[in-house]
Amino acid sequence: MKGFEKIKIPGVKRIIVIASGKGGVGKSTVSVNLAVALARQGKEVALVDADIYGPSIPKMFGIENARPEMTKFEQKDMILPVKKEGVKIMSIGFFVGKHQGLIWRGPMAGKAITQLFEDTLWGEIDYMIIDFPPGTGDIQLTTVQNLNLSGAIIVTTPQEIALNDARKAASMFVNQDINIPILGVIENMSWFTPKQHPDEKYYIFGKGGGAKIASELNSKLLGQIPLVTEVGEAAEEGLSIYGQSDKSIVEAFEKVVEQMEEKVPLNLT
Repeated sequence: MKGFEKIKIPGVKRIIVIASGKGGVGKSTVSVNLAVALARQGKEVALVDADIYGPSIPKMFGIENARPEMTKFEQKDMILPVKKEGVKIMSIGFFVGKHQGLIWRGPMAGKAITQLFEDTLWGEIDYMIIDFPPGTGDIQLTTVQNLNLSGAIIVTTPQEIALNDARKAASMFVNQDINIPILGVIENMSWFTPKQHPDEKYYIFGKGGGAKIASELNSKLLGQIPLVTEVGEAAEEGLSIYGQSDKSIVEAFEKVVEQMEEKVPLNLT
């Protein structure tokens, strides 16, 4: 955004935000598994849970009780991110009780998310993934104002009501005062395949929505993620897709990584 001095995060080469217009489309699940997929391909990866009011990343990694350690760096107290499955993770959820709600106005929430970026010792990072809360509120605006973002990925499900909200999320990035590249669209819950009938696909949320909105945004469909019961169950238990028997979901995320890496630039700061 014009007129704002950007925060420089030493060592971080690319910063990608994962956004959606509404909750319930699996944005955090996508963020977690995209980060793990990148890490398993040998990349140095950070994941920032930017949902100040409803942080879910610690639960999805099974590290709700983790507490980051502190260290001194250049005479400043810095936070060390928690590492799991090769991903360096930071979330406000590490600093509040898991049943504690934060009653903060926008400026306080904005300051908190800025501190997560500035006061964490990240080290060398190839990809920093930021899991945005739904919508286009204070957290999103603070982040796009303060960071040099490489681009945004929009997550949607195929049905029209989700597409309408995804359009609203995308409109923030293409605003002329913000102008952040949309790297592509991920369509989540694209179809359901029963275990007993692996060759069948049931399009229970409709079909073609991700491709439609990608076309509207002059972007590309990075991938379609099938609806797999194990994914939700694994997230509840703090496990990623790589511990599951259904490998179609792994293949889907690895395809997303391949498509994404063709488009994402290096930050020059």
